[in-house]
Amino acid sequence: MPRPKSDIEAGREHLIDLVIALIDERGSTALTVAEVAARANMSPANLYRYFDSKEALIEAVAGRWFQPKLDIMEQVVASDLPPRRKMFEFFARRFALMKAEWEEDPVAFALHVELGKEHFELIRSYVDLGDHYLAEIIGEAMGEGFFSGLSVDEALSLVNQMVSVYVNIAAMEMIMPRLSTDKLARIVDAVFDGLSAQDRGAKAVSGLRAA
Repeated sequence: MPRPKSDIEAGREHLIDLVIALIDERGSTALTVAEVAARANMSPANLYRYFDSKEALIEAVAGRWFQPKLDIMEQVVASDLPPRRKMFEFFARRFALMKAEWEEDPVAFALHVELGKEHFELIRSYVDLGDHYLAEIIGEAMGEGFFSGLSVDEALSLVNQMVSVYVNIAAMEMIMPRLSTDKLARIVDAVFDGLSAQDRGAKAVSGLRAA
């Protein structure tokens, strides 16, 4: 049985609910502490009992949005799946969740994307944590002989670029109807079947020549 929430915890959750509702109504650009307090029928001073700044409140909203994605990453990384399947699930499960959120309310999804852009420094830690978990999967794959000649950081950078539209929320939003887990599976297979430091001819081309 979950432990009962304290009054402060319950108050924080209620304020997060209110902020999300306000963002869904008209975005975050005009969001103020005074407005949130008024919607909560409390004074701004009372609101500061729960969050010491507007930034702390926005960070809590971001935390609410990211928590299911963090849960997915932690579950996948802790699983006993082979690295190839683990990498697919790592990206595919989060993508499927975000696509469902987009399908439910594309306008609200777009507004939350804008919130992330406006306050990127507050959500950078979630991006960094995703890289940390992906690096663990890459390390496991390297232990099985994949990505030969590359360092973990090099492979991490390349993989992120190859699957960017499945993790970059702003890019994802623009082409969402054309994205699918089937396409993602092919990308992950291509990563595992071909990604290495070996030059197979692309880098050797010094210029264009007429056929």
